[in-house]
Amino acid sequence: MRSLKVLILEDNPFQLMALHQMLNANQVFDVLTADSVDAAQRSLTNRGGVDIAICDLQMEGADGLSLIRHLAQTGQAKALIILSSAEQSVLDGVAQLARQQGIEVLGCLRKPASVATVGELLGRWQRPLNGVVTPFASAVDAGFSESELHQLNAGQCADEGQRYPQWLAHFQPKVSLEGELLGVELLARWQHPTRGLLAPGHFLSALENAGLLDALTWRMLELGLALSSERLHTTGRALPVAVNIPPAMLDQVDFVPSLMALLERYPVRPQMLTLEVVEQSARQMAVVQFENLLRLRMTGCRLSIDDFGTGASNIQRLLEMPFNELKIPAEFVRGMADDRRKSAVVAGAMYMAQKMALDVVIEGVETADDFQAMQQLGEPAIQGYFIARPMGEADLKTWIEGYGRHPALSPAPSPT
Repeated sequence: MRSLKVLILEDNPFQLMALHQMLNANQVFDVLTADSVDAAQRSLTNRGGVDIAICDLQMEGADGLSLIRHLAQTGQAKALIILSSAEQSVLDGVAQLARQQGIEVLGCLRKPASVATVGELLGRWQRPLNGVVTPFASAVDAGFSESELHQLNAGQCADEGQRYPQWLAHFQPKVSLEGELLGVELLARWQHPTRGLLAPGHFLSALENAGLLDALTWRMLELGLALSSERLHTTGRALPVAVNIPPAMLDQVDFVPSLMALLERYPVRPQMLTLEVVEQSARQMAVVQFENLLRLRMTGCRLSIDDFGTGASNIQRLLEMPFNELKIPAEFVRGMADDRRKSAVVAGAMYMAQKMALDVVIEGVETADDFQAMQQLGEPAIQGYFIARPMGEADLKTWIEGYGRHPALSPAPSPT
């Protein structure tokens, strides 16, 4: 096991000792232990943050949710393993809550645990390809000063003349069930000069309030098309890219002409660009928005309804808008192999998409069990940690060049 630093929060002395021994059996020896949330916080303060926190939920006094909130606010753990014997729906809710606060959830550890199950969850912790861990910001939507946002808005990269050089793209591959690379989704990152690499949950609301969300989106579009164009030049095949588009941008009369002008700068066919649209309210669709969606389809761009089944991204939107793709969010996918309700939701959405001649992308495929459950439901594109984590451009190119079929995605040998 790679060198890891792990915190255990467990108020049962016997189980605390057993978990410590299981970590040692998995070659993890830098272990902090605590039998209460207060003790865990003191230990983290005195001995520093950890890679992974194993957190019991139901305890006397402050419960595990309190520690999870503390970890999110301080950034003292990069990943979480939930330890509990609670019902699956409760575990799913806790996992979702932790992810919303910016903590990576490796999975749930049922009591009593075993050396093998502990090892499996620890094995899901992967460092970036360059071997350097760059922690995200320590608090979701941390306050940014007006001077920080003004400096960002006015920032120029003098040697390249490039706007917003602090905004980077990470790329997450999408593949078929057979392992074919189908494209990548761009995920925004802010390389803050003092706070480090920030994930979207830490800055999107601040940028929206400062009127910078459109600028971020144009930056992602440019980075995506530049990568696709570069792959076309070097390999002869453009790389399909997907970029999230705020619904408000579709209300702008000049959005489509501006996008077409950007496409003209890069020799990439519009079919290589997918615009992922998330509806944030149940408002009536404006005429301009509807016209823009139709024009985008007429030019060849692909449209995807993102996070289908959550918020206002519902069946009514699917009927109203001219989409070619439906994205099933990770909330419905994680743990699907062991949850018949989730499996039924995903199967129903895929059946509906098939009847409507829509492509399907399934997000959040993180385990072999969930992947195998997916194989029974059709032929979607899949993305998630089971395939690859979001990565920078250099790491993506390394991943593509060295990419063979994932063992679990290889076709079964023909019978002899």
